[in-house]
Amino acid sequence: MTDAEQPELRRVARVVLLDPDDRILLMHGFEPDHPERTWWFTPGGGLEGEETREQAALRELVEETGITDVELGPVLWERICSFPFDGRRWFQDEWYYLARTSQTEFAPGGLTELEERSVTGLRWWTSAELSAARETVYPTKLAELLRTLLDEGPPSAPVVLAPETD
Repeated sequence: MTDAEQPELRRVARVVLLDPDDRILLMHGFEPDHPERTWWFTPGGGLEGEETREQAALRELVEETGITDVELGPVLWERICSFPFDGRRWFQDEWYYLARTSQTEFAPGGLTELEERSVTGLRWWTSAELSAARETVYPTKLAELLRTLLDEGPPSAPVVLAPETD
């Protein structure tokens, strides 16, 4: 594929949301046409209009989880990814923000039509549960990344993760 044929990267803000017990909130989703293909992923989504990534991270968090009591921290990780979903190929430039909350009850209220068709719920995970998970989780090394974050704290500059293509 030439540069001219390469689709524009969708700018995405994702949130690594931790509760007071250092559990991470993940969403459970599936391919709408193949519900047997499931995975877990962090809340977040594409920027709208002129909003900043920080604004998008907080907006997406409210829409997808209903959680509003959030302290948004630094960007932890950045990655480029490409994957098929809902009949098209997505190309994304994702930034993962650290966020903390004491609000552990979630109530999604602003899901898009596509999210309504492809998200089955949310769950708080401990680092140990995530490390032991046999299910697909994105980014694929999230268990290791979370353990490092909890052991060492946020990196001094965002860590650039290896590109992922499905």
